[in-house]
Formats: sequence, structure tokens, C-alpha cells
Amino acid sequence: MQIGADKQQTYNRWINILAVGIPLVVALLLGIRQKIYLGEWTKTLPHLNGVINSATAIFLITGRYYIKQRNISMHRRAMTMAFILGSVFLVSYVLYHISNDSTRFGAENLLIRGIYYFLLVSHIVLSVVVVWFVLRAIYFALTNQIPAHKRVVRYAYPIWLYVSITGVVVYLMISPYYV
Repeated sequence: MQIGADKQQTYNRWINILAVGIPLVVALLLGIRQKIYLGEWTKTLPHLNGVINSATAIFLITGRYYIKQRNISMHRRAMTMAFILGSVFLVSYVLYHISNDSTRFGAENLLIRGIYYFLLVSHIVLSVVVVWFVLRAIYFALTNQIPAHKRVVRYAYPIWLYVSITGVVVYLMISPYYV
């Protein structure tokens, strides 16, 4: 699919807006002190998010396997599933945090606390950064700009995989403290 320079500029602008806007809106929503009661079912969302992050990591690894096998169709399916799961995770994450207080990490061991907070902070920072890379990778793939897709995936893939895996590890570390 060939697109004109004006269309490409429009898509790039939207990608940049979304890459800044999504983390900004999430941060604003998380900053709301007054919680919105959505029901007790929201208490299960962290567990769902752990499953979603696990499945996302599996689809990312599967997608990489398929592209190494030159199976573009299966690669596209795996990566589409990873993107859909990432989107579902984002909605679930926001729903949980606008309706429930944050859970405090209760471990007292300083080494464990240090590991937890390192993983948490790096996970959060890179989850903000990866949005732009993933949107660019998808855009380049959908517009058949494969050399550009490969260039951006060089960064997007390891960051996205790290974010997915550390999401699971952080969840497993804090899950004993959910009420």
C-alpha cells in the first residue's frame, strides 16, 4: 500500500499525539483521588492483567518465531493479538485504578523491595516509551513499509517484551498483598 507524503505526515502526527496522549490520560485518570465504585468485580482485574501480560509476552515470542520462519501471515496474527491484548490491558488497568486504591508492596526485605521498585519503575517508564514504537511498527507494517518496520521493531520488540514480562513479575511480587 503506497501512501502520499501528506497522508504519511497526517499518520505520523496521529501516532505522536496518541503516543503522548495515552500515557498522559492514563496518568491523569490514575491521579484522581476520589475512586469511582464500579463493583466488586474490579478487584479481580489485577489477576486478569497478570494473565493478559503473560499472554502478550507469549504472542510476542510467537510472532518473532513466525517471522524468523518467514511465515508472515502467522507473524501478523500473533502480533495483532499482542496489540489487542495490550489495548485490553490498558482499559482493564485504568478501570482497576479509577475504582480501587493502589496496593502497597508489603515486603520488608530491603533487597526484595529494591528489586520490586526497580522492576516497577522501569516497567512504568518503558511502558510509556513503547507506545510510540509499537504504533510506528504497526503503521509501517500496515502500509507495507517493511524496511522502516524492521528498523523500528529493533527497538519496539525488546522494550515491549520487557514491559510484558516485568508486568507479570511485578504482579507476582505484589499479588500476596491484594486484599
